Amino acid sequence: MHIGIMTCGGDCPGLNAAIRAVVLRATSRGVSVLGFEDGFEGLLEDRWIALDRDRTAGILPRGGSILGSSGANPFVDGAATASALEVADRHRLTGLIVIGGNNSMATALAAQDAGIPVVGVPKTIDNDVEGTDTTIGYDTAVATATEAIDRLTTTAESHDRVLIVETMGRDFGWIAVAAGMAGGADLVLPPEEPIRVERVIDLVKAQRQRGKRFSIIVVGEGALFEGEKTQTGRPQVGGGRFQLGGVGSRLAEKLAEQAGAPWRITVSVIGHLQRGGSPSAADRILATRFGIRAADAAMDGPHGNMVAISEGHIVLRPLTEVAGRLKPVNRDLLEAARAVFEQP
Repeated sequence: MHIGIMTCGGDCPGLNAAIRAVVLRATSRGVSVLGFEDGFEGLLEDRWIALDRDRTAGILPRGGSILGSSGANPFVDGAATASALEVADRHRLTGLIVIGGNNSMATALAAQDAGIPVVGVPKTIDNDVEGTDTTIGYDTAVATATEAIDRLTTTAESHDRVLIVETMGRDFGWIAVAAGMAGGADLVLPPEEPIRVERVIDLVKAQRQRGKRFSIIVVGEGALFEGEKTQTGRPQVGGGRFQLGGVGSRLAEKLAEQAGAPWRITVSVIGHLQRGGSPSAADRILATRFGIRAADAAMDGPHGNMVAISEGHIVLRPLTEVAGRLKPVNRDLLEAARAVFEQP
């Protein structure tokens, strides 16, 4: 019996912990594991490495993925689909574990529909995969962003600055809201709500009038300015998803132009720091629990599901119910944020 595993989409802390858990669980039952390199590209091109206990020893605390990662989807083309099926049949895969985010779960569903037995594992620092309370990588990303805010706050306070911190978050502000709360930000501007520059100015002015000489503003990279319909960024070279970035700098420019006050404004884009580095203890544990359940499902079934966590329990969600769907920031977290942030 053989099972396969791959990591898809962007990297995040905890991928190697999940790979390790799958290998330990499968090999303890006498099942071999093939690690396909660079996501579905590896399956399509039959590029893989044999994974065993020795190959995965020591990878638990490592960031990134020992298998490499990509967002390739071979199932939009008939010939590529046939090639992927041929590789899966040649290796007599009992199940294929796909670790990825929203788009990757959609590709996993396409693979399942094409005839490859699939089990999904949700990972993304954005925490926006439908059907699971949290995803691999989110806890580490929030901790990293919080530490950055903590460190930057001391500079802002020492030099009377308006500090704008730009976090990742394409569609929803899970990282911005959570890190802003944990880091004691004065204001968070997530993608869920348009940025009203004049009200941000009013907030900073009110703080200055009360004697507070610095302000910490956290903005999610996907946030829109009021009246605009296009997020800040640029098309990727060679195609791919629109590359977000620059909303913090645009906000700083607008504040400088419209505030009518000589504020010292600093922008810090913490970017890929949130995606890299060693996973937190919580992400290592979550990835391990996900990996164990995914290995069991890959070997025994049922296939066509994604492992998830719900109220502390590991469960299975049909890919048809979660693939490609986004999970907004939950109401409780947003209400808690509104209670401690000064609203623009």
